Amino acid sequence: MEIYIGLSDSVRKQIAQSLCLFLADIYVLYVKTQNFHWNVIDSRFSSLQLFFEKQYKMLAKAIDEIAERIRNLGELAPGSLKQFLDMTSLKESDGNLSADEMIQELLKDHESICRFLRERILLVSKLGDEGTSEILIRLLSTHEKSAWMLRSQLLES
Repeated sequence: MEIYIGLSDSVRKQIAQSLCLFLADIYVLYVKTQNFHWNVIDSRFSSLQLFFEKQYKMLAKAIDEIAERIRNLGELAPGSLKQFLDMTSLKESDGNLSADEMIQELLKDHESICRFLRERILLVSKLGDEGTSEILIRLLSTHEKSAWMLRSQLLES
């Protein structure tokens, strides 16, 4: 069935491809954050476990929103671990890290996602997709806040 939402087929495909890369990164970050939630060992265990849980639940919502936006644009969203690992720019972690190393890895990943989102916001705005732009702007703010919160965990008193 033809999709007529004011964006050409080629524009929709281009935007969906960018969103697929973003989805892969967020999914890998979700798994990494959940892994750290399960495996953190530190004197701050209780607070870090709750902190990581809050972060991975936020990522789960973003995963669903981005996948649905890809479908709104008429494309299939990637949905297998193999697809995500083939597409992601992030690195996996086995979770065998100190708590501070876990926090530093998550911080690096959120900052990487922020840079990616800034580029994609400019692209989708230029292509006239205000719907995707609005979603990405909101998610950029969320990842910036996550990065700030992670940085705050590393500050010494």
